Amino acid sequence: MIEKILVPLPVQSSKSGSAAVEMAVEMAKAHGAKIILLHVVEEMPAYVSVHLPADLRKNVTAAAREDMEAVAKAYGLDGKADIVVREGNPGADILDFANDNGIDMIVMSSHDPGVADYLLGSVSSRVVRHAHCSVLVVRQRKN
Repeated sequence: MIEKILVPLPVQSSKSGSAAVEMAVEMAKAHGAKIILLHVVEEMPAYVSVHLPADLRKNVTAAAREDMEAVAKAYGLDGKADIVVREGNPGADILDFANDNGIDMIVMSSHDPGVADYLLGSVSSRVVRHAHCSVLVVRQRKN
């Protein structure tokens, strides 16, 4: 049974739309599941962050939360979905969050892969390889 669906989203998801959110909403309705929207703000190395404005991290996190709230509203999830914004390594934090919170399914989008994705690995491919729950990867359509 699917009770909790995690939807990791990139920055500015509200502007680009997300096939993953659409799929997660359909699945949540079919299973009576709770949706959790997650965005991981990638950590900056200390040698970089020391040269940036002191409130940059706070502003980036606040902007990400606003974006996630816009996504929730756009898909009729405001007040129904949990919104989580974390700072860290996206692939690792998605996996850690899923493990720590009893997530039954992860629904995430993926872009058309480029050469760098094959050599370095993308966030979605890391999640697929290491998740302890089901993962549905939805191809993000180009407009």
